[in-house]
Amino acid sequence: MTEVQTNAPVNANGSAAKAWLRALELTAPIARNPNRVMSTVMEDLAARSSDAPALLSDRECLTYRELAERSNRYARWALKQGLAKGEVVCLLMTNRPEYFVIWLGITSVGGVVALLNTNLVGSSLAHCINIVSPKHLIVDGEFVDALTTALPSLSVSPEIWAHGVECASYQRIDLDIEYISGDTLSREERRPLTIEDRALYIFTSGTTGLPKAANISHARVLQWSHWFAGMMGAQQTDRMYNCLPMYHSIGGVLVPGAALVGGGSVVIREKFSASQFWADVIRWDCTMFQYIGELCRYLLHAAPSSNERSHRIRMACGNGLASEVWEDFKERFQIPQILEFYASTEGGVSLFNVQGKPGAIGHIPTYLAHRFSPPLVVFDVEKGKPVRNDEGFCIRCAPNEIGEAIGKVVNDLSNIGGRFEGYTDKRASNEKILRDVFELGDAWVRTGDLMRKDEKGFFYFVDRIGDTFRWKGENVATSEVSEAICTFPGVKHANVYGVAIPGTEGRGGMAALVTEHEMDLPAFRRHLMSRLPAYARPLFLRIRDDIEVTGTFKYSKTDLVRQGYDPVAITDVVYFDSPESEAFVQLDKVLYDRIQDGQIRL
Repeated sequence: MTEVQTNAPVNANGSAAKAWLRALELTAPIARNPNRVMSTVMEDLAARSSDAPALLSDRECLTYRELAERSNRYARWALKQGLAKGEVVCLLMTNRPEYFVIWLGITSVGGVVALLNTNLVGSSLAHCINIVSPKHLIVDGEFVDALTTALPSLSVSPEIWAHGVECASYQRIDLDIEYISGDTLSREERRPLTIEDRALYIFTSGTTGLPKAANISHARVLQWSHWFAGMMGAQQTDRMYNCLPMYHSIGGVLVPGAALVGGGSVVIREKFSASQFWADVIRWDCTMFQYIGELCRYLLHAAPSSNERSHRIRMACGNGLASEVWEDFKERFQIPQILEFYASTEGGVSLFNVQGKPGAIGHIPTYLAHRFSPPLVVFDVEKGKPVRNDEGFCIRCAPNEIGEAIGKVVNDLSNIGGRFEGYTDKRASNEKILRDVFELGDAWVRTGDLMRKDEKGFFYFVDRIGDTFRWKGENVATSEVSEAICTFPGVKHANVYGVAIPGTEGRGGMAALVTEHEMDLPAFRRHLMSRLPAYARPLFLRIRDDIEVTGTFKYSKTDLVRQGYDPVAITDVVYFDSPESEAFVQLDKVLYDRIQDGQIRL
């Protein structure tokens, strides 16, 4: 199997067609070489590019040879512990080159590595450990205290290994592997392994409930790495800047995988910093970076710096770049190309906006539509499921009609990109499957995302199904309301959700806002009236100093929805769009009680 060659990058003289062709060419050999996994690819790269930089950080830097050698140490550590094929090792560690090396080594001999969210503590962390039943758990020194809070809630008893810190209760894995050989594994040491075997467990964010562990096969690891290497035109001269959490599929697998199979290198920062972002990019001479969620908005709201255009970035790749941010971000920081995409960790549907059309999440070339274009089906927000016709089948959306994106469940082993690999929880996996969709017996994966597709075939993200709510008989897409709000000067962040109001059907809109200065509420109200229909305009505003986001820059809404708009129960200032005053007025206990008692007609 040939790794990425030094093709011209997409933003220079490539085209959308060439990007798709590269991706198809690079992923086609995966199914034909079932015994070739990611560690095999890294071995070959180490043999060819021995002293070339691979993984770089302020903490440690590894060449391709050192990467391979260190991963071999962890492979032999797993063998030494008697880890059987399919048995699990949990990894709780901050971003660093060692992170990639650990999971690469352990999975190379059949172990499965569960990438734990470093933001979790207590019962939430224990839940993630329990559902994968690990034999071992590796914990970085800075997370030992967090792990301690989870121990009382564990239903399993993994052997715990500390990394980088002396701990009386645990062995030091980083010291142990120094006495283990980094030489290439012998034939006797290797385990029979194919791309169909499981490599990783990656957890969902848990924004709509407890996290689930998604199954990630070796095939999927290779597919992500080579597909994105093709889409980005990754080459040996590229340096990818990665400040996304490595417990996530993008930051931990896709980003390092794509850059490395292209022969380039990855610069790893422990955490995103808006103030240090461009200084890092310039210092490490990066040519690409990966974004997700609100990262670009944070950069756009940061104070201007003298070096924010003094970089060699040729491409920003990621998902979740809001349309109202896109053009300003590209212009201010002089980004030649933005490659926006849509994909889910568990699989089923993926989309790519290679053309760089602002706001779009993807476009499938006509000649590939039969293979890659997901249908959108009409969705009933109130019932929480797709609409069925008189014959019991789902209804395809017309152009620009909003519906749920679904992906066909394929049994073709060669179609790795179209697979749905599900979760450890079989019930959760089955709930994602929609059956008898267009004909009896067919099966499709539900994405849980509402989209629309325009007449030219560009897809646009509308909202998560759980985030869209009904008010006054209409569907309100929180992402569209948020977009309208954020175009008002001074609004930095807007988290929109629906809240229950006694005596009404559906949910009234509420927005938690972070602003740069005190808001001109009359002007803001006029702004909303000019951009949103009456039913979509938020009834309540909650002004905050900051908005809670997950490690992957997704807004957390669960607590906000639960807290509602009671001015006594929350400390933030809340405003109500009063139909009596035709203005936003500060909500107090008296006004709150009138709303609760139905004295104000909404």
